[in-house]
Amino acid sequence: MNPRYVPTDPATSPDSELSAEQQHLADSRVALQRMHDHTASLAFTGENTAHAGDHVSTQYLLQTLWRRMKSLQADPSVPLFFGRLDYDTESARGATPSDPRHEPTTEGDASPTQYVGRRHITAVTGGEPLVIDWRAPMALPFYRARPGAAMGVWRRRRFGFSAGALTAYEDEDLRGGPDGTPSETHSAILESEIERPRTGPMRDIVATIQPEQDEIVRTDLQTSVCVQGAPGTGKTAVGLHRAAYLLYTHREQLSRSGVMVIGPNDSFLRYIGDVLPALGEIEATSETIETLVRFATGLTVTGDDPAHIAVLKGDARMAEVLRRAVWRHIGEATAPLVVPRGSRQWRVGAYLVNEAVTELRARGVRYEAGRELLPQRLAHQVLLRLEAAGDSPDDRVQNAVARSAPVKALCKEIWPALEAPKVVWQLLGDPTLLAECAAGILEPEEQEALLWKKPARSVKSVKWSLADLVLVDEVADILHRTSSLGHLIIDEAQDLSAMQLRAAGRRITTGSVTLLGDLAQATTPWATSSWQESLAHLGKPEAHLEELVAGFRVPGSVIEYAARLLPAIAAGLTPPYSVRRSRGDLEFVAGGVPEWLAAVRKMLTFEGTVGLIMPDALVATAGTALQGAGLEHHLLGEVKAAEATVEDEIVEEDLSQRLDLVPASLAKGLEFDHVVLVEPAGIVAGEADRMTGLRRLYVCLTRAVTSLVVVHAEPLPPELDA
Repeated sequence: MNPRYVPTDPATSPDSELSAEQQHLADSRVALQRMHDHTASLAFTGENTAHAGDHVSTQYLLQTLWRRMKSLQADPSVPLFFGRLDYDTESARGATPSDPRHEPTTEGDASPTQYVGRRHITAVTGGEPLVIDWRAPMALPFYRARPGAAMGVWRRRRFGFSAGALTAYEDEDLRGGPDGTPSETHSAILESEIERPRTGPMRDIVATIQPEQDEIVRTDLQTSVCVQGAPGTGKTAVGLHRAAYLLYTHREQLSRSGVMVIGPNDSFLRYIGDVLPALGEIEATSETIETLVRFATGLTVTGDDPAHIAVLKGDARMAEVLRRAVWRHIGEATAPLVVPRGSRQWRVGAYLVNEAVTELRARGVRYEAGRELLPQRLAHQVLLRLEAAGDSPDDRVQNAVARSAPVKALCKEIWPALEAPKVVWQLLGDPTLLAECAAGILEPEEQEALLWKKPARSVKSVKWSLADLVLVDEVADILHRTSSLGHLIIDEAQDLSAMQLRAAGRRITTGSVTLLGDLAQATTPWATSSWQESLAHLGKPEAHLEELVAGFRVPGSVIEYAARLLPAIAAGLTPPYSVRRSRGDLEFVAGGVPEWLAAVRKMLTFEGTVGLIMPDALVATAGTALQGAGLEHHLLGEVKAAEATVEDEIVEEDLSQRLDLVPASLAKGLEFDHVVLVEPAGIVAGEADRMTGLRRLYVCLTRAVTSLVVVHAEPLPPELDA
């Protein structure tokens, strides 16, 4: 490596090459603004507003242009490029890094230099690319090239930025040492970017993607991927960047079928919400399992289940119970169908009616599709008799027969219309019905546990739990096929039940999935025991499994301490390690409120965010203590608007506050530059069982990026003494 750090002012800088790079940045900003303005002029300029052949097409065109404008919006605090590739052309082989032959060539020549950034930028004149998109094939060597496999690149340059201004550059010679052997390198800029303190939501990692991460990001659309990632390995960022890559590579296909991100809770989704827009992608949607099934079923979660009942409702066996509950409604004809037409009556034998029902079921159609097809099947039998009598009926006659009162009445009797919420309401409120549908699947004591203690009088009066809504969603799919997305990213997937995974899997029957998680961080009673099991429930057993163990964000001292829990919580996983040279700070303090208040004050003197993580039971008193100490903070998960209703789709949450008070149950997926962790033993005790509690503690211990202070009055869990 050849790091170069110089002042940011080109006029006073002794480094002419840095000045040239700063000028390239300025030119790129001008070009990006021109691209934005040009798109705006096409869409919204009075009489010249974009038009298409009709109103619908015009609106679609305007929406497309608006999305293009949004993707071209410049953020002056974000660098437009972060790297540069100098290719090993014949004219460059003997040149030095400062040789002018490595500057971009004149128009019409094949440039040996490419700048890599967040989006493609074209020069104002000439149409030459000033910056290539990090997702383009030409940018691949920036992430994959290395000494001994340089991919045609002789020099890789990384840029250092501060508040959007280019401040430094660093060169890596990929030709190896004098004898051609790879030389050990270390990038100060790369390390600085990885360790840079953060405030506010999660940011993209396009400048720091590592080769093993890039391989996952660029996996083709048809391949489903499961990523087992230890804390700090960047699995969430990898999943989001894969979404951005797929949207770029398969724009037309995915703009029709859609891309969705499923996260564990709303706080997490708000935390990651700026990543894709920063990469120019605004078309992906984000949901939690709750909002996904809430919108699909039209119901709202108003109740809760004890853990053992939620586990039972999340069991994969419930799928067969629900299938039986739906298809049991199919009856048999006991008398012939008689359809009057003209002066005659036409009869279809009961056995033919039942054969039509059997044939439709054998085809594997959804319940409602079969119900809609049955009248046509019966009408066809009537038409056969009309033809045998010498008539020449056409499609209009068949449709008329299908709509006739006798056909409609018989179909309603043997194939009645159903509503998903009503099916579940009846099933969980009727012991006889549940026993019929669960025979040979659930034990009698399990059936008894499933039944509502006080059955609601109607569907509208049911206090639905999240597990109930997932069951309703399952029934809805038996009735009507769920539309498939093009790609689905599921984060913290280890916490999903089998039925929740089935709900997600229904959304990608013809698409692919990126499944992200860590078995060691499984903190729900219904959590998965293996990724193979989860993928089977998801309907993607063929998915490729990747394991990330190199930690980039969690410092070595912290990850090694937290890994002491692995033998107890996930013995089969490879222990993670930190690639950072900085070990980070790990401190233990015995005491209570005064001690953790002092630790928080100390952390606030440093740059970056501070997370105060503690057992949920202590959060209320901790908030009072913070207020009494005059420490401004934000309670994670707090709903600000007192009048907010359950129908509110999004409740704004302030992620810019430096100090967050974090209930242990909401810490998953988040990170803070500095963490004060209070009462580890209390975090363990706050869960339904010790295994879940230890996993929750593992999550909380690994939220720190720079320093961790553990404050405790109770003894530490013995598993940490290993």
